[in-house]
Amino acid sequence: MLIDAHAHLDQYGDLLDTALREIETHRILTISTAMDLPSYQRGIEIAERCNLVYPTFGVHPWRAPMYVDQLPELVGAIERSPMIGEIGLDFHWVEDRSCYAAQLKILEFFLIAAREQQKIVNLHTKGAEAEILQLLDHHQIPRAIIHWYSGPLEIFRALVGRGCYFTIGVEVMSSAHIQTLTRELPLSQLLTETDNPGGAKWLTGTIGMPTLLHDVLRMIATLKGMKQDQVSEAVQKNFLRMVENDPWWTKVRR
Repeated sequence: MLIDAHAHLDQYGDLLDTALREIETHRILTISTAMDLPSYQRGIEIAERCNLVYPTFGVHPWRAPMYVDQLPELVGAIERSPMIGEIGLDFHWVEDRSCYAAQLKILEFFLIAAREQQKIVNLHTKGAEAEILQLLDHHQIPRAIIHWYSGPLEIFRALVGRGCYFTIGVEVMSSAHIQTLTRELPLSQLLTETDNPGGAKWLTGTIGMPTLLHDVLRMIATLKGMKQDQVSEAVQKNFLRMVENDPWWTKVRR
């Protein structure tokens, strides 16, 4: 089984049927992360069509201003979600600094809930890597996935040191920096992602499909000096270790 630990299946539109067929044919366990409440609800609907899809709830930092005054409305979705994501901070693409307070308030609300409910968090860190590291330590979050990390090497090493998992995705095929991070990342903390459908579209103009994961695995294998099936087996073991003894993921472990 392959692992796509960060995708946005609700954004596929007319290509959703094709995407789900690829997921089923290639046996890709897919974490369908949410940007907000509507995308989480759509993820739940999609998961009813494919038992390899796991929808998770979060409020993306780009959407934080929309929800900062509606925190009680998020509680039910957080309690239902088996993992928390996509959440985080973005001080790079979001240039309006007046939005940063809302991002921080939303993120801390989710981190407190994740600690209380003992859930994994799936984090966006762009331009705020040091702040994310501090918040993980402050809120004592033991299990975190760092999604599409492209930040400073010293913060990367600190996050690795605290046991975070990192999803390596489509930019590994074109970014020398991410290739450097991939070489250095301990195999035991490696996960894979596509950030479909938008990740590949942002980089190449082509909508990303689930089988793009094979290209990601092939490049990781090259960088690590391994065979592709060895990498995919390691990623599966890492995911199972991450969710070990977690009641939300009993089905996956079986």
